[in-house]
Amino acid sequence: MGDKNLNDLLRWSIENTSSGPDGTTDEAPRSTLNPEALAALMGGPSDADLMRESMAAIVSSDPEITLESKLTAFDNLEQLIESLDNANLLSKLGLWTPLLKCLAHEEAEIRLMAAWCVGTAVQNNEPSQERLVALGGVEKLVQMAVGKRLPAPTPASTSTSTSASAANGVENDGKNGEEEAKNVRRKALYALSSAVRNYQPAMDVCAAELRRQGEGEHVGDEGKSIDATDMDAVDVVINGLKQKVPSA
Repeated sequence: MGDKNLNDLLRWSIENTSSGPDGTTDEAPRSTLNPEALAALMGGPSDADLMRESMAAIVSSDPEITLESKLTAFDNLEQLIESLDNANLLSKLGLWTPLLKCLAHEEAEIRLMAAWCVGTAVQNNEPSQERLVALGGVEKLVQMAVGKRLPAPTPASTSTSTSASAANGVENDGKNGEEEAKNVRRKALYALSSAVRNYQPAMDVCAAELRRQGEGEHVGDEGKSIDATDMDAVDVVINGLKQKVPSA
């Protein structure tokens, strides 16, 4: 049990200890247990355990785990990472890599949920924005937002050639020319918008990738920087991309 949860339990215990002459107290408890501390007290799974279990179900190859079950697991994960503390656990638990791989999943609904989770995790959360940039997630979101299907993860046996392609700037330029689904594009735009706001490294990567994809009309020429703290300037970029997503 973490020190914070232990302290919460101790404080809650002290405040709820009988103190009157007859062994009772009229005072209402001054604090409540947070879910993590309560789970620890009752011996239930922690949020970290639930996040691991959700991702395990999402990436499982067990045929008995249906698409519906995977989507339910994704929904549970998204709700868990609405908490900043849990969002930052994605990195500590090693869940960012499998999450980003889901952006290239064969099922559009899985890709949509993955983009949704990314957007939730990075919203107003600089540590998660940093991890997204470090793992190449911003480029993936840009490609999805402009309508390109990401290629499936490359097997380890071809990792050398993949690295060479990446070095030449031609990796992940779409899955055999397939177009991304409109609802997935919109969710990728949500994630991209959350990723670049108030975090300059993500905005710079986004602008560079848009230029590489031939979509640089809203980000200006090479060398021009868009201020990530200027919400109007960021809106120009995001809204310009939104206008290119065909109506349902």
